[in-house]
Amino acid sequence: MSFEIRKIVSYVEETFIEGGKATDTPVTMVGLAVVIKNPWLGRGFVEDLKPEIRANCSDLGALMVERLVAAIGGAEKIEAYGKAAVVGADGEIEHASAVIHTLRFGNHYREAVKAKSYLSFTNKRGGPGTSIQIPMMHKDDEGLRSHYITLEMQIEDAPRADEIVVVLGCADGGRLHPRIGNRYIDLEELAAEKAQ
Repeated sequence: MSFEIRKIVSYVEETFIEGGKATDTPVTMVGLAVVIKNPWLGRGFVEDLKPEIRANCSDLGALMVERLVAAIGGAEKIEAYGKAAVVGADGEIEHASAVIHTLRFGNHYREAVKAKSYLSFTNKRGGPGTSIQIPMMHKDDEGLRSHYITLEMQIEDAPRADEIVVVLGCADGGRLHPRIGNRYIDLEELAAEKAQ
């Protein structure tokens, strides 16, 4: 069995100027969304979501990672990553969560980019054209604030009430001109202040 896919949508964003200042190295962010029919809908309250997770999530993860990696030009280019899911109005948030919050889905991405950090995420309910935010962080170091970025996209006709939009996001860099330091610098400063 596999999820019924209605459409696959890719979104690419390249940023060249931030804060009025140009960069020599633009940052590319890519979102890849798959619109699937909600397999739990119309069955009442489903106690055990795992049969569909086991049957479908690994194949979906593999498909999405392959396409996302190709869209950005190779796994070695990915520095930041994240995931999201939006369930249609007739579904439960748990249905969206069931697809993306399983190692059967996420491990394809972590292994492809040799990541150490967990995949940041959002999951929510929405209708066609709802804003989809994909929060990202550095694939190897969740403390690097330079890579705390969010890709925002939408699909005009999804999710329908009986669908789930499943999304992976990536970037080949962080924000263009990061200037707020990282959590390690904060820890050092706080320790120094306490020592005074």
